[in-house]
Amino acid sequence: MIWISFIFILLIVFALISVVKTILRKVFNIEKEKKEFFFYNHINELHRKIDWVIRIAVFITTISATFYMLNEDFSINLLLFIYFFNVVIEYGVRAFFEWKYLGGSKRYILTISEGVILALVIAIVIDFDLLSYV
Repeated sequence: MIWISFIFILLIVFALISVVKTILRKVFNIEKEKKEFFFYNHINELHRKIDWVIRIAVFITTISATFYMLNEDFSINLLLFIYFFNVVIEYGVRAFFEWKYLGGSKRYILTISEGVILALVIAIVIDFDLLSYV
């Protein structure tokens, strides 16, 4: 049952992000960027380095929390807390670099909106314990 809830939440989040991005593109006249699937575009070299530090830190934290969670019988909410902070930090850094180094571009608005939606969904899932297996 947990997988059905998880897939349902993912579909809702994907649809919500798509609708919000489409509306924001029209309202703020933001050009659509060409991105490949599963390809992450870094703004500059400093952004690439900071992003990899964040990814490595999140990976190590996730592995540690998973072992702790399995050994101490904690809820999946522990991992969701880690992902919440990951979303806030990663999207915040990306939005900052888009704002600072892509002069004239308003892509940071889309990045901030996507990050806020993801953070809110994770917070709602944690608060209402939607991925509980009991």
